[in-house]
Amino acid sequence: MICLFVIDSRIYTSILLSTDHNMLKKYLLLLFAVMLTVTAIAQNRIKYVFYFIGDGMGVNQVNVTETYLAALKGRIGFEPILMSSFPVVGLVNTYSGTNGVTDSAAGGTALATGHKTKNGALGVTTDLQTEVSSVAAWAKEAGAAVGVATSVAIDHATPASFYAHVPDRKMYYTIGRQLIASGYDYFGGSDFHEPDKKPEEGTLYEQAEKAGYTIAKGYKDYIKKAASASKMILFQSDEANKKLYRDHIPYALDRRKGDLTLEEITRAGINFLTRSSKDGFFFMVEGGMIDYACHKNDIGTAINEVLDMDKAIKVAYEFYSQHPDETIIIVSADHETGGLVMGKGPYELHADLLRFQKMSKPEFQWHLNDLYSKSPKRFTWNLVEKELKSQFGFWNGITLTDDQTSRLKKRWNAIEEAINNGDKVNKLIDNIGETACRILSEVAMISWASGGHSNGYVPVYAIGNGTEVFQGRIDNIEIAPAIGTITGWKK
Repeated sequence: MICLFVIDSRIYTSILLSTDHNMLKKYLLLLFAVMLTVTAIAQNRIKYVFYFIGDGMGVNQVNVTETYLAALKGRIGFEPILMSSFPVVGLVNTYSGTNGVTDSAAGGTALATGHKTKNGALGVTTDLQTEVSSVAAWAKEAGAAVGVATSVAIDHATPASFYAHVPDRKMYYTIGRQLIASGYDYFGGSDFHEPDKKPEEGTLYEQAEKAGYTIAKGYKDYIKKAASASKMILFQSDEANKKLYRDHIPYALDRRKGDLTLEEITRAGINFLTRSSKDGFFFMVEGGMIDYACHKNDIGTAINEVLDMDKAIKVAYEFYSQHPDETIIIVSADHETGGLVMGKGPYELHADLLRFQKMSKPEFQWHLNDLYSKSPKRFTWNLVEKELKSQFGFWNGITLTDDQTSRLKKRWNAIEEAINNGDKVNKLIDNIGETACRILSEVAMISWASGGHSNGYVPVYAIGNGTEVFQGRIDNIEIAPAIGTITGWKK
């Protein structure tokens, strides 16, 4: 307003001193243009930020997903998903402050704070002592509401990098306490890792409630409690935790009616953050189980997790469509996992065969073990073969080579021998699932370099005013400061 007043005074003086009608017209047009510009800046300030992080999601994880969707339609090529259809596309380097290949803690810290650190550290520099603040903290300080959500435990590395400051990512109880102390408005995930570690201090649930948080267990419970809550933590049900050990919500492939989903966690977060009277919001959402699936070289599950995160992004895009001038969406990843490559030698792919997988590798392993525990005498090769046909399509849509069939039977022979000797068979049964997933990748012509992380590029996709800065090749430490600049949260 001060700038406008000064310009207006000069125009007014010029008008008084001049009889030139052309000059008068020129200055009036200038005044009108300045007024429009100032109004546009005021109206189009970025107030809402969505920051999606696909843990383990390299460029090939997206590529194989889109290749798979095209193959389902019977054609070679790709079928774009929402995130990759955003107008801004770039490549991101991911190395950490101490290693050529980052872990999720260092990768998350870089994405959250703009600082590289040592593998395993959260919210501190490589000296493991100097704390660095995150874009979530900048948003809170600027008066915005803040949400942090994930499909895994809320004190896991990536979400924790937005609020915690510890030298070791495995300090789950300390991280949980720092979550509570952050005062952020909304958290969503499967659960805490160690809520009961120090009973003399009260559980983390009790500490959170004392600090003003309402804890909801499942989406329906959230709906019941949200209206009266000032701060919210959304977890999955206790029943789900008993099966999944608090680690994560169910994989998309394994989901049953009533299971909490990343889409619901995201929808609840938007609902809760927009209830606030605060000035806009920052909302980080992690698709954490892409990484889990890729660590297991479980290609069908990984693809479904990428698609599941894309569903959550669609929820954010619905909000963006209603507030396009005030909202930005950024999608990236902390690192690539598995060294995923489409191709194994022959110049062909058979991604359409991945449609036959009906269970994640962990779920299939659990399922076989459950069948054995319920009826050991009925646990035969015929039963295992039937399950492989049903859950992976082997010999029932997917033709296996003699060698591939032999490898599966060899796994069964080891189980049969252990049963006859009275030995434990759980890990041997797990090996059936391990081999089945390897064979599924083989028939689809998918290869994996390892069960760990790689230094492969990860993508960045973005939409909204100012996100052009993410175009091209950038480093992971550039994203958070750029968000701070676009929003004005970080001067």
